[in-house]
Amino acid sequence: MIGELAALGAAISWTISAMFYTKALQKARPISANIVRLACTCGLLLLFLAVVGRFGVLVDLPLNTILLACLSGVIGLGLGDTLYMLSLKSVGVATAVPISCTYPLFNLLWAVFLVGEPVTWTVVLGAVVIFFGIWLLSQGGRMANVHTQKKVLTRGVIAALAAAVLWSVSITMINIAVKETPDLDHALAINTFRIVGIAITLLALSPLIDRNLGFLKMQKKTLVLLIVGGIVALGLGWFFLAYSFIGTLESRAVPISSTTPLFSTLAAIVLLRERVTSKSVLGSAMVVVGIFLIFVV
Repeated sequence: MIGELAALGAAISWTISAMFYTKALQKARPISANIVRLACTCGLLLLFLAVVGRFGVLVDLPLNTILLACLSGVIGLGLGDTLYMLSLKSVGVATAVPISCTYPLFNLLWAVFLVGEPVTWTVVLGAVVIFFGIWLLSQGGRMANVHTQKKVLTRGVIAALAAAVLWSVSITMINIAVKETPDLDHALAINTFRIVGIAITLLALSPLIDRNLGFLKMQKKTLVLLIVGGIVALGLGWFFLAYSFIGTLESRAVPISSTTPLFSTLAAIVLLRERVTSKSVLGSAMVVVGIFLIFVV
């Protein structure tokens, strides 16, 4: 059960971070925003490990685990998250989050054909139910209520789908890495290496990929939003997901972690007082049913 709860913690963390990112992206380009949040979170995680006396755990990891973690970071946090931020900026949270959260369907394929995990019919059914619940949530969101330019909408949807595929590959790599050293300290170390690797890579490439070094010219408010969002998503969310692989199978943890749209809908209702549609209610209910199938059955 601890693995499933950790996966749920990841979903909640990513819900919170999406709100911070959306605000920040009103004043920043996606690539600039990604460089800032990764660099700042990297520094804070290394400082945290030093303060709690766990810095040495970084050198205990096998070389192949470190390489997997770093490559996972490049694919998921570098490419995937930049596309996700582009999607957030183009079509908003209500559309970008549900579409990008279809990654469990890709992870089921990788879990079966690459990792060789056993997948029961209830897990498959739960993932499918969650997928359709997410789709209904997307129909009740911004896409249905705002006349977005067709070109911008298409770009945002494609970016969200591409992010989902890249995240699924990155998550499978993390699952393989965590299984080689299955404990809390090493899960934290693996997550740290993911962030350190991509943060260094993006900073080194910033003169080429970030026009006029925009990440150095952030407004203070935007910077704070990105730092807080990065800590919640990268420091907590991805750590929770990595730790969930210790307590349960990837094919169970990943669908649960994709329930972010459910919490996004609840947050919009409670915090933002947004109008609730029948599709939003039905979609949320289907997500809950999908969680039940994976958790209990």
